[in-house]
Amino acid sequence: MEKDLKQQPANCIKIVLFGPESTGKTTLSRQLARHYNSVWVPEYAREYLQNKWNNERKTCEQKDLLPIAKGQMRLENDLAKKADSILICDTDLLETKVYSEAYYAGKCDPFLEKYAIENTYDLYFLTYIDTPWEADDLRDKPNERTRMFKAFQDELIKQNRPYILLKGNMKERLEEAVKQIDNLLNKK
Repeated sequence: MEKDLKQQPANCIKIVLFGPESTGKTTLSRQLARHYNSVWVPEYAREYLQNKWNNERKTCEQKDLLPIAKGQMRLENDLAKKADSILICDTDLLETKVYSEAYYAGKCDPFLEKYAIENTYDLYFLTYIDTPWEADDLRDKPNERTRMFKAFQDELIKQNRPYILLKGNMKERLEEAVKQIDNLLNKK
């Protein structure tokens, strides 16, 4: 179990897009990977839950979170081997922890929580809720964006994670993210 959630060492800078649903994380992840000619780690939960929805018409249950976390770390660890200098992660286990606590009365599986806290990244981009809401099969909290944003920001602060708040349109967000990543690369 634990080896499935543990982050493997990698020789690259790791960036995480972090924040509530429908705030542009996937779009920005793809743009950043393209800009840096690198790979990006997609959000495994999206594939897992879409398959569940298509097959069972059921939404996420607490028992789904460990398989989602394992799938996310498998993707990240595999793709980190292909990254030369930078790996863009559409999410991480800390995001799964925040969702677990928000959806399941403050509860999080102890293994998920342990590795959400232990796994490390060089920088988080916290995406603000000033983007238009886009509904899909999996998104379900359009009226709770402020509460969810606060939960994500509070967790970054609580865990003392380095983060930059990204606001504005996609062009402005991309420009700010590139500026911050370039600063990291120049320090390497």
